Parts: sequence; C-alpha cells; structure tokens
Amino acid sequence: MPIEQEPSTLAWFKDELQKKMAALEQEIAAHRHTRDLLRQTENAYGRFVPHQLLKLLNAQSILDLKLGEQTEKSMTILFSDIRDFTRLSEFMSPQQTFSFINSYLGEMEPVISAHGGIVDKYIGDAIMALFPSSADQGLQSAIAMLAQLKTYNEGRERASYPPVKIGIGLNTGIVMLGTIGGTQRMEGTVLSDAVNLASRLEETTKTYKTPLLISEHTLNALNNVDSYCIRFLDRIRVKGKTQPQSVYEVFDNDLEATRVGKLASRPQFEEGVTYYHLKLIDRAISLFQACLIQAPEDQPAQVYLQRCLNFQQTGHHEGTGEVGGTLEWRDEFLVGFDEIDNQHHELLAHINQVALMISREDSSGIEETMQFLGDYVHFHFDSEEKIMREVNYPLMNDHLREHRKLVEQFLRLKAEITSGSHDKLYLGFQIQLFLFDWFANHTTKTDRHLGKFIRDAKVKP
Repeated sequence: MPIEQEPSTLAWFKDELQKKMAALEQEIAAHRHTRDLLRQTENAYGRFVPHQLLKLLNAQSILDLKLGEQTEKSMTILFSDIRDFTRLSEFMSPQQTFSFINSYLGEMEPVISAHGGIVDKYIGDAIMALFPSSADQGLQSAIAMLAQLKTYNEGRERASYPPVKIGIGLNTGIVMLGTIGGTQRMEGTVLSDAVNLASRLEETTKTYKTPLLISEHTLNALNNVDSYCIRFLDRIRVKGKTQPQSVYEVFDNDLEATRVGKLASRPQFEEGVTYYHLKLIDRAISLFQACLIQAPEDQPAQVYLQRCLNFQQTGHHEGTGEVGGTLEWRDEFLVGFDEIDNQHHELLAHINQVALMISREDSSGIEETMQFLGDYVHFHFDSEEKIMREVNYPLMNDHLREHRKLVEQFLRLKAEITSGSHDKLYLGFQIQLFLFDWFANHTTKTDRHLGKFIRDAKVKP
C-alpha cells in the first residue's frame, strides 16, 4: 500500500514546492518593484532637494533630513535672471510660457552641474545656484552659461524667435546651509547676507548694460584672476546694505573686438571711474571717450560718459559719497578680541597716514611707512593664524586665503605708490578702496565671524 501511494505523495510535495517557489518569486518581484520604486522616488526627490545638498548636510537620504538642521560654509552664490521676461512672454499662452522657461532652464542647468554647481532653486525664470568648492567654478559656470546662451539664441533666431538676454551676479561668503519651513513643508537652502548681495549684483547688471558682475569677495576668492577678463566697475550702494561695495565686470563673453578693446583700455577706464567719483568730470570724460575709441561697444563706458554729461548739465552725481579724506574707526570694525582689535586700530592709522602723505604730495616718509605697514600686515596675519589654530577654527583655510589676497593687493598698491608713475589722486582713491574692502568687508564680516567663534569657544565647557 505505501509503495502504491508514494508517487502521489511525491507529486503532492512537488506541487506544494512549486506553489511556494512561485509565491517566493512573486514576493521577490514585489520587493524588487518596491526597491525600484523607492529608488525612483529618491531620484525624484533629488530633483527637488539635490543630492549634493544632502551631502553637505551629512545626510545619506532625504529621509535623514530634519527641520532646522544647518551648517556653516564659505561658498559662491550665483543669481541669474532673464532680461525683459515680461516682454518676451507677453504674446505667449501659459503653455507656451512654461515651454519657453523649461527650454531655457534645460540649457542652463547642465552647464551649472558640469561646473560643480548646485541649483538651489528656480524662481520663475531666475536661477539661484551654489558653488561650494571654489569661486572659480562659479565664475567659469557663469561664463559657460553666457556661451551656451549664445548657442541657444542661434537656435531661436532660426525659428524666428527674439533673442534672450540674461544678467548674472556672483558673490562669495560665509552662508548658513540648512533646512527651513514648517512641519508640512520644508526645503534645503542657504541664508546669509552674502546671498542677498549676489541677488543685488544680478539686478545691477541692468544699470551698466553688461551681463556679468562679481563682488570683490568673489574676485579675492579666485585662484588666478589674470585668467579672466575683469575690470573694476564701480563702488555702489545696494538695496538693504549700508556699506558700499566694490563691483567688477567680467567681459570674457564680449565679442572679440570689444573684449580686446576693453583689455587695452582697462587702465583708462579705471582711472575714468576714479575721476568720476572725485567729481573731476573733464578728466573722466576724456578718458571714457578714449575707451570708446578702442571699444565703441563698451556699454559701461557709455553709461559713465552719459553720467558725466548729466553731471555737467544737472549737477547730479551717482557716487557713493564716501571718497575723500581718511577712513575713521567705527564700532562695527570691532571684532571683540582685544589682540586683533588693537592691531586693526594701528593698521588703519598707518594706512590713513599714507593717504594723507599722498594727498599733501609729501613723499619724504612714504617708503618708510609702507615698509612698516608691510611688516605689520604680515605680523598681524601671523597673529590671527596662530589664534585660529589654537581654537581649531573650521573656516581657517578660507580666512587665510583672504589674507593672501589682501597681501597681494597691498604689495601691488605699494609698487604703484613707490613707482611715482601714477597721479596722486588716483593713488589716494586706490588706498581708500583697499581700506574700504579690508575694514568694511574683511574686518566686519570674516574677522567678526572669527571673533564670535573665539568667544563661543571660550564659554563652552
């Protein structure tokens, strides 16, 4: 009997095994589907919260993000915006408008990513991008965006569409990177005064009719300034900031003839800007006219020439009103650490002394004073570096980079002063720029951040 039933028993076990195998395969397939769905979901979330941003916040997944998480970092911020977008979209349907924006953004986003940038957000037709690794990547991205825009416009021209123009502003500084929002909706972003300045610079491109502006902070963060076409453009007061800022034009994307002409006339242009701020309008006019002979399409030179003519007719001057005399010590320069503050006091006094010597055409002690300043600058920076190492300051490398740039500026200024080949008014203006950029920006931003870190480090158990 058992022998006769054995085949049926084996068949039953085989049938049960097949059923379990089929169920297991279905379960495995379901797990694979869930895994693929999770991967797709993670990738989809990555389009809203970039994976690079998660990495900077030390999060492995978007699921690890919590509201209020933050970290401080020095980075370069880029803002770009389409010029006359309202006019361009005036005769478009809503669907056409969205198609146009997505077409344009689809051209720009890969360029930003290729240069190590993170698109933080799209604000309509505007782009805010972050470059955490280097200012050079940010500037190279901006230059590449303008080059890609040229190719994009060639396609629009073939389709009988009007060309697109954009403005780009870049600034570099310490930002707070983190998550903001509420319990039901949050996003990762950066918050800082440095972000606001980048946005204002983008808006300022409209004033000077030029597509790309950078702050002195970004200029000083570049590894090799001479590899770009850059010139000093102006001292401006931007909305929301009390301290005027030095602004620089980057014109690598100009047509070759204009670019070559701007490079050749750069000394005359920067002297023209100096004399405009000093209200020596006749000198400024002749210099800007000389610039336009070499580069007739030099838009900022045209803007300045018109300003000069307006001043002659109306007396209206668009300078910041800060030029002339010396820079007085202000409480906002205080870092809160006596050793650093005392050295800043002495440095300011001696640099002001050089400015007065130049204005009075007294060269008797200028070389001696400049030599003292050179030695003192190195002593001061060495003192700060020692302090940063003692407190294990996390942004020390960025701080030291600014020191190196300030030393380079000082040595260049020293060479110009001691050469005797420059007008004393021009040199006085250059000294003031050095003072403003150092004390009004490096001291009130970078050094004060260090001072706060030192104070916090002292109160920690």
